[in-house]
Amino acid sequence: MLVECKNRRCQDAFSLVELMIGVAIFALVIGGVYSCLVAQYKMVRLNTENLRATQILTDKMELIRLCSWIQITNPAFLPTTFIGPFNYSTNTSDYGLNYQGTVTLTTPPMTESYQSNLMLLTVSVTWTNGQVACTRSASTLVAQYGMQTSIY
Repeated sequence: MLVECKNRRCQDAFSLVELMIGVAIFALVIGGVYSCLVAQYKMVRLNTENLRATQILTDKMELIRLCSWIQITNPAFLPTTFIGPFNYSTNTSDYGLNYQGTVTLTTPPMTESYQSNLMLLTVSVTWTNGQVACTRSASTLVAQYGMQTSIY
């Protein structure tokens, strides 16, 4: 038995097609918000890893800066490789990732008379972010008698 509606309120319902279009639009909006959150999380993680790499580079450069010329030029004193660990959480069983580092000491590419009193120090750090290999490096000149006496 079919009941007829005498007023307009009875006929103001959503059809199944309208409901499906509304659900599809809602799903697109939620998917967009979710993808933005995932991209933001990846960006924060990458920035955190870059910051940690910079901290490791700065730490190694400052430690080497405190060494004497004899210590720097002694191959047994200056390690050529190192590992810099990084944990994402405070949980000690979660090791996070390891930064693989190298320290190279070479003669600088110059022809000045004081070249024998200088060494080019390069510290490099590599790590893997997912499937992508990342690297950072820093270089500086180390002088036997200090930079102020080598340049002037």
